Amino acid sequence: MRTSSSAGTPLPRRTLLAASAAAAAGMLTACSGGTKIGAEQGDGDSAPSFSGDEYKGPKVTLEFWNGFTGGDGPHMKAMLRSFNERYKGRIEVRNTTRQWIDLYPALPTAIAAGKGPDVAVIHNEQIATFAARNTLIPLDDVTSALGLSESDFVPAVWQAGVYQGNRYSVPLDVHCLADYWNARQLSRAGIEEAPQVRSAYEDALREVKASGVAHPFWMPNKWPAHLMFMTLLWQFGGEMYSEDGSKALWGSDAGAEALSWMVQQIRKGYSPDQVAQDAQYNAFKNNKVSFTWDGIWQINDLKENATSVDWRMSAVPRIGDREAVWSASHNFVLTSQAGRDKNKVQAAKFFIDYMSERSTEWAKAGMIPARNSVRAEAEVAGLPQTQLAKNVDVFHFLPALPGLGDVQTKALELAVQQAVLGKASVTKALEDGVRTADQVLAENKQKYAK
Repeated sequence: MRTSSSAGTPLPRRTLLAASAAAAAGMLTACSGGTKIGAEQGDGDSAPSFSGDEYKGPKVTLEFWNGFTGGDGPHMKAMLRSFNERYKGRIEVRNTTRQWIDLYPALPTAIAAGKGPDVAVIHNEQIATFAARNTLIPLDDVTSALGLSESDFVPAVWQAGVYQGNRYSVPLDVHCLADYWNARQLSRAGIEEAPQVRSAYEDALREVKASGVAHPFWMPNKWPAHLMFMTLLWQFGGEMYSEDGSKALWGSDAGAEALSWMVQQIRKGYSPDQVAQDAQYNAFKNNKVSFTWDGIWQINDLKENATSVDWRMSAVPRIGDREAVWSASHNFVLTSQAGRDKNKVQAAKFFIDYMSERSTEWAKAGMIPARNSVRAEAEVAGLPQTQLAKNVDVFHFLPALPGLGDVQTKALELAVQQAVLGKASVTKALEDGVRTADQVLAENKQKYAK
């Protein structure tokens, strides 16, 4: 997911790609023998309600887990230091940082044993999976007591935290794909900035190639290829899954248009064949690529490690009929481990609200704050990624379906890879992928049933 550890180097992006699969595998293994996942954990719904006031109970220590092992880590640690200093003697938050690929499988067992986190940050696509296991405690009382609603956040990220009518998260940020471009190479072709519509974008690729850049837009077959596909699918008016989560819908005409456009970039000579993992991003950092689509978590890496590149960043262009971009989010969640101690519950809920409301520091990690009030602050409003949130309706998130990570890795990502590598036609790749996806979705319906 992306995103990510999210920031900066190729390794965190690869580990996020594997994290969803690892998380799903770890959870499914735990339910062998026919046990339904939803029955495994204790009921966290009985946790005491949150009043919205500062924590006034005895001193508590909260265990906090997250996967911020990249360039975003120092910013989260700075936020934690500020909190711990301010509430010293009342609440101590102890930070544990692990790679996402290790964190997700470890969470359920650790929480059940009382050796996991009281509070954690997880990606939005993981919320339904952990909620279905009763590993998380709903946070409806937090948002209610504080008067928070969809109008205070990016709407899509607010909706992404709801599973079966209950809110299980408070969103920290939004991270999405962006279009990075080499200003010097575009200038040599007589182009001042990256075009934002299909015809002009394709003209720009042709002109930059004619100006001497052999392959101006390398097309990956792995990360972030599936994120590009989802972006294009939504732009062409398609949907990922049916509302009830029983069917994959990305094999539609919109899906065919999306995947065909990706394949065409290779056939037109804008991309070499068989681009290796992360090769397109590394090529961009070395002035070999004019355009590349990647996550906003790359901003700080480019600032620090691509000083020879005159790079710029824009929104992903509208290739289809409407503006849309794949997006994800880091979310604070409260675990059932904390639910065993009423004081920890109150302190943890207060901590979650505090961190969400004061996420200015987090924006410096290259993320878009989820709270509208934070994005409006002067030092945040001027950041490059904040410009991508001028129209928040473009952000599209995966639906809240338990076990969805397994569907994505076993079906969607493989289908995209097969077509981009030329191992299957677009039609065949999508047909095979949807067939596998529907099988896994049906299995998940049984495994995660309550």
